Amino acid sequence: MASLLALFSSILWGTSDFEGGRLSKKHAPLAVLGFSQVLGLVFGLALIIITGAWDAQALGSNGYLFPGIVAGLFGYFGLFCLYAGLSTGRMGVVSPISSMGAVIPLTYALVNGDKLSTITSIGVVLALVGVFCASGPELSQGLPLKPLLLAFGAAIGFGIALTSISIGSQSSALMTMVSMRGATFFVTVALALKFHTMGGFSKKEYPSLIFIGIADFLANVLLGVACTKGLVSIAMVLGSLFPIATALLAFKFLHERLQKVQYVGIALAVAGVALISSF
Repeated sequence: MASLLALFSSILWGTSDFEGGRLSKKHAPLAVLGFSQVLGLVFGLALIIITGAWDAQALGSNGYLFPGIVAGLFGYFGLFCLYAGLSTGRMGVVSPISSMGAVIPLTYALVNGDKLSTITSIGVVLALVGVFCASGPELSQGLPLKPLLLAFGAAIGFGIALTSISIGSQSSALMTMVSMRGATFFVTVALALKFHTMGGFSKKEYPSLIFIGIADFLANVLLGVACTKGLVSIAMVLGSLFPIATALLAFKFLHERLQKVQYVGIALAVAGVALISSF
């Protein structure tokens, strides 16, 4: 169950990142990020009313509030770096490096007691190498500085956010995500007031923004739940496969050609997932 939740989380993440990157080619990445995050908060508040999840422990060492705020701020930073990087057109630089953010929560989980068998460890390595290669690293074309810095910023932001999600979800995955969106709401409002704009989106773009907000929120919730149903390390690795979905959607809808290394990467990732799920 935990593996399936984490895999579905990566699909939602990859799809929302693809749509966010596409919109960021026409609008400021901060505007796309902020607008979709607010919509995610509205969706999360509706889920709280439906489920009654507000009873979860908020404060203390096992509370969701502080980890949720940390996850929200660093996740916001990571998404901004990702959208800004994708909008430069160098997906092959930004996406694979950003996926390596999974190493941070993986390391945290292993240090704090997760134990993997030899076969599962091999699967983890194959999955991480696979997702890097499947993202189409543009090593042959050099590493331009701006996309490279944005990629590392995304990796660090995602890594810290994912680690915080795993901590807060031990109390409540849903309330951790709402805390995340609550923290980013104030950042979004402050930026909107500073730049005196709501992003300039047309009505035709609202469905995409709604989808981005809801898909990203659900991806976080599902990954948080996966962390409570199985090993955090495994959930984080499987949840980090999102760049594969982004690359496949770019191939399908933007007609971006897949390189040979991407086919190899997809095969390695699938093999890694198979080993992890089987053992």
